[in-house]
Amino acid sequence: MLVVTATKMEIVGMGYQGSRCRRLRSIGVVGAVAALSVTLASCATQESEPESLVDKFASALDDGDAQAAGGMTSYPNAASHTLGQVFDGMHAESVDYKVTQYIPLDSESGFFTMAVNWHFGEGKEWNYSTQGSVHKLAVGWRVSWDPAAVMPGLGGDRAANLVRTDAPPPVVRDIGGGPLMTEQTINAVKLDPARMPDPVASTNALAKAIEPVAPLITGQSLLADLAAEQGKSITAVNLRDADFEILEPDMAPIPGVVLEKQPRLITVDRRVVSPMLDPLRNVWQANRDATAGWAVQVSQSDGAPPAQMAGYQGPPGPDITSTLDTRLQLAAEDAAVSVGTPAAIVAIQPSSGAVVAVAQNSQATDIGPIAFTGLFPAGENLELVRNAAAVMKGVAPEDVSAEDLAAAAATLGLGVDFSIPGLEETTGRLPHAGQGMEQVRRDANKVDEAQVSPFGMALVAASVARGSTPVPMIAMGQPATTQAQLGPIRPDVTERLRTMLRGGVASPDFTALRGYADVVGFPAASGNDRWVVGQRGDMAFAVYVQDADGSDMAVKMAARMLRAYDHPSAQ
Repeated sequence: MLVVTATKMEIVGMGYQGSRCRRLRSIGVVGAVAALSVTLASCATQESEPESLVDKFASALDDGDAQAAGGMTSYPNAASHTLGQVFDGMHAESVDYKVTQYIPLDSESGFFTMAVNWHFGEGKEWNYSTQGSVHKLAVGWRVSWDPAAVMPGLGGDRAANLVRTDAPPPVVRDIGGGPLMTEQTINAVKLDPARMPDPVASTNALAKAIEPVAPLITGQSLLADLAAEQGKSITAVNLRDADFEILEPDMAPIPGVVLEKQPRLITVDRRVVSPMLDPLRNVWQANRDATAGWAVQVSQSDGAPPAQMAGYQGPPGPDITSTLDTRLQLAAEDAAVSVGTPAAIVAIQPSSGAVVAVAQNSQATDIGPIAFTGLFPAGENLELVRNAAAVMKGVAPEDVSAEDLAAAAATLGLGVDFSIPGLEETTGRLPHAGQGMEQVRRDANKVDEAQVSPFGMALVAASVARGSTPVPMIAMGQPATTQAQLGPIRPDVTERLRTMLRGGVASPDFTALRGYADVVGFPAASGNDRWVVGQRGDMAFAVYVQDADGSDMAVKMAARMLRAYDHPSAQ
């Protein structure tokens, strides 16, 4: 009996190790071990009520069950509310509360400790230990509610949240290294229909207030936007600080107008407007995502900044050098806006595949980013591909098959399915295309027809100039990938196509470009649409004009771009 009693005292003194039956330390008395053998063998079935409660409490926390865990505490409502906020705010992939020790203090209380692991994703772990107590109340054993028993720093009205952290944002630079886009504060001017007793009066007043910077926005267009959103707020316009400071006094009093400041990546030079800006924002965001950090923050009851409990923030990512040539881009924009129907220009550097300029007018933008994703009947553009196929097969152009045509197009990059970081694009679609190529969309009411995009035709011009298809990119060091097998173009094929571009100079429609002795090109028609693909030094370009007013409209656009590029001060 003395041995058994001594052993029981030792068990109580050392505490209960672990959330299940823990290993007991051996004592140096053989008889005591023998006497306790039955007890040790059955200890898992003799876990005390408070010990079982603590285990169940930890299991409920592991499951993120705020109601179940809160119901095991001395203050269920408060505990459930706090735990619910913790689980909602932490967004963990998994959490593990492990009871590491339980010590009964007396017949009505006990003490426990837990090791806690929060897993938020690869490389994002938070480990800590905590402690709590249990008491026997009139309703039975309960975990004494203390938020700190679940997470350090909790208490009162404090809330815990997992947040993303970001290093200072990178700058997007143009191909020459100058700043192209930076993160700046933008003032979003919104309209909230719930605060607008007279929608017509408010929309007309706002349109008038922002007319100096947004003349195309009217009261009628704002009403249409509100109707489309069916009771939700709309953003009427985003303003830079300089414009906002001037216009704010006229906008702020208008019923329904809500003004919000938001960080956004925008161009340093407001004149730069291109379908390439949103893709560059995608590249910039990928840079931010790759270097983003994380933090567990606990809010402070006194309104002070939240306390950071865990987390990591790495160094900022490098600045991004885009392929955009600002001077050429402004020249391309000047040319695009000179046309009254949808029009687009794409320029590519044959030596590198860098997309150096992309511009389209507002009529085109109303349709979408047609410079990259617009697909239009190839028309006479297909003569370049047909002649390439004829040389490759050793037959006359009129004897080229659809399969031969698709193979020749792939050699020139036309119809090739590229994956360019940040950019959604299409080069074109052809019937009978092979691996790595884009297929023509079938229409039961139409015969299969080759379709091309301005981007695709610019790539054709670049391929002819280079002698192989360049791998396109919009950010330096981030070239496209493709499943297509790209290789050198046969010299005899290249020479045939270069001859066609040189011969295009003699076309009556090429008159506007004849003043540039170093320019060659191929003007083409497709119904009422007009194209020109050309080359000048290490620049290949394609110009597209929909429903053109004149057969030489695309050539005139190209000439205007080159004139504005050569004489930028005249813009």
